[in-house]
Amino acid sequence: MRNYIILLLFIGVYSASAQRPLSALEAKEFKQKVIKSAEQTETIVSDFTQYKHLSFLNNEIKTEGKLVFKAPNFIKWEYIEPYQYSAIFKNDKLYVDDSGTKSDIDLGANKTFRNFNSLIVNSIKGDMFNESQFDITFFSTQDEYLVKFIPKDTNIREYIAIFELTFTKENPDVTSVKMIEPSEDFTRIVFKNKKLNTTVSHAVFNH
Repeated sequence: MRNYIILLLFIGVYSASAQRPLSALEAKEFKQKVIKSAEQTETIVSDFTQYKHLSFLNNEIKTEGKLVFKAPNFIKWEYIEPYQYSAIFKNDKLYVDDSGTKSDIDLGANKTFRNFNSLIVNSIKGDMFNESQFDITFFSTQDEYLVKFIPKDTNIREYIAIFELTFTKENPDVTSVKMIEPSEDFTRIVFKNKKLNTTVSHAVFNH
């Protein structure tokens, strides 16, 4: 169960006010822009703030860190405050460093883990528009676009009931990702100071 929790470390913030459903034409045009942007994204470097909401706690658990992504599927989540922790997704493996205690997980040996790994990559880039895997709905708010993804895979739905991604309106860039569990607990990650297509060394993903 701990391994699945590790794979849930990436979610975003969203205000539910004034949602307007997109028309079919608006949704199509929006998807095309996001997919084009995702195809052109080679690297992402971003600070983030993560909020973990648990029903039995009065306050959310807040952590700060940095995300590094390099195409096609290298990802590093580094938590800096209030503790030090990193999770590196690389070559179908997850490498974890928990304050010096290291472990690794073979994602390729488990279909559910492989699906999680794919979702992590696609959610960071914003390209999750696979209708064979999700029921997808599109909304516009005052400042952003919101897209809700309900997984069709029953194994994934045991852990994630809904994904929510928010995008800037000026450019279809992911500003946050939210993952809601069946219990209605959720994790949220808000990206900030994001930089696209800067030079990222492979050494960043050493473990």
